[in-house]
Amino acid sequence: MKKMKSAYLLAVLAMLLVFATACGNKNNEGASTDGNKDGKKASGSIVISGSSAMQPLVAAAAEQFTQENPDADIQVQAGGSGTGLSQVAEGAVKIGNSDVFAEEKEGIPADKLKDHQVAVVGMSAAVNPEVGIKDISKKDLIKVFTGKVKNWKELGGKDQKIALINRPDSSGTRATFVKYALDGNAPVEGAATEDSSNTVQKLIKETPGAIGYLAFSYFTDNSGVTPLSIDGVKPTDENVQTGKFPIWAYEHSYTKGEPKGLEKQFLDYLMSDEIQNKLVPDQGYIPASKMEVKRDAQGKITKK
Repeated sequence: MKKMKSAYLLAVLAMLLVFATACGNKNNEGASTDGNKDGKKASGSIVISGSSAMQPLVAAAAEQFTQENPDADIQVQAGGSGTGLSQVAEGAVKIGNSDVFAEEKEGIPADKLKDHQVAVVGMSAAVNPEVGIKDISKKDLIKVFTGKVKNWKELGGKDQKIALINRPDSSGTRATFVKYALDGNAPVEGAATEDSSNTVQKLIKETPGAIGYLAFSYFTDNSGVTPLSIDGVKPTDENVQTGKFPIWAYEHSYTKGEPKGLEKQFLDYLMSDEIQNKLVPDQGYIPASKMEVKRDAQGKITKK
C-alpha cells in the first residue's frame, strides 16, 4: 500500500514538473524580440539616407547599436532631406531622414510614409569668426541672403565682402532656414551651393567673409564658426524649447509603412531612454519631449 502511495506521489510530481516546463516555454515564446530587450541580438543590414543635419545623431546611435548587436549592419548616408524622402518612398532605403515634414516636399507620397519624430534641431546662420558680428536682425539677415547687403561693414562688421554659402533645393536645412529665418525669401542666385553640412561648416571656417546656416549640432567649441543670434535672441536649446528662437525643425525618420525587422529594432532604439536622455542632448539635439511648443506641417506653432 505504501509503495502504491509513493508511486502515485511521484507520478503527480512528474506531471507538475512537465506542466511547469510547458508554461515556461510558452512564456518564452511570447517574449519580445525587438532590439535586444530579451537578450536576443539584432541582425541583418539596412541603409539610411537623408538629412545631413540629422546624420551625426543617427550615425552615433547606429555605432552604439551595432556595437551591442555585432551581426547588424547599419549604413547612414546623407544627401539631404529630399533625397531621404524620395529614396524611402521608392523603397531604395529602409529609413529616410528629413528635417521637414514629408507633406512639405512636392512629389513625395506622404500618405504612404510613417513619421517617427526622433528629436528637434535648432538652426541658425553662422559666419567666419573674422567677420566681426555675433548678432543680426532678421530684416538684415534677409538682406544678406537676398544680396541687398554685400559688405559686412554695412552691418557694423569688418570691411569685407560677404561670401554666401547655400544648400541645394533638396536640403531640409535650407527649407527650414528659408521658411523661418528668411520668411520665405529665396537666397540670391550665384551663391556657392554645397550638399553637406560638414562641407558648409568647413567652408565658413576657411572662407573670409563667409556666411551660411547650420544645425546647432555643428556649433561645437572647435567648429571654427560663429553662430549668430537673431534679433538679440541667442541660438540655444532653451530658447528653441520655449519658442523664443524661431529657426528649428523636427528630425524625422520616415519608413514606408509600419517598420519591421531591423528597421523597427533600430527605431525603437532611437526612441529609447538611453538615446533620448543621453545621446540626443550630447550630440547637440533636443528630445522632442522637452519642447514646450509644437509645430505642424503648415508651420503653425501652439503651446503643448
